[in-house]
Amino acid sequence: MDDVCCSIGTAEALDEASARDSARILKAIADPNRLRLLSIVKHGPADGTCVCDLTEPLQLGQPTVSHHLKILVDSGLLAREKRGTWAYYTLVPGSLDKAAALISEL
Repeated sequence: MDDVCCSIGTAEALDEASARDSARILKAIADPNRLRLLSIVKHGPADGTCVCDLTEPLQLGQPTVSHHLKILVDSGLLAREKRGTWAYYTLVPGSLDKAAALISEL
């Protein structure tokens, strides 16, 4: 009976580096404002959503929105492209699928 209780499953557990990468992505989306930003960008123009169009829907100041966008870019969920004085954001292809898979693959 003790052998059954203490046996290790056949699936491999998440290693430290993978856990760290997964946590970075999950922390990035674990904020209501960042979830809204992802949704706005996802449903925005295919060629990108201007940062100038992201402050009003969230009713947040530009520095706060920029902070949230930086976290989303650093986590690999959004891509940033500078056009003149404005930055445009697009969803990284497959990034939301990857984020969704992080939970189900545990």
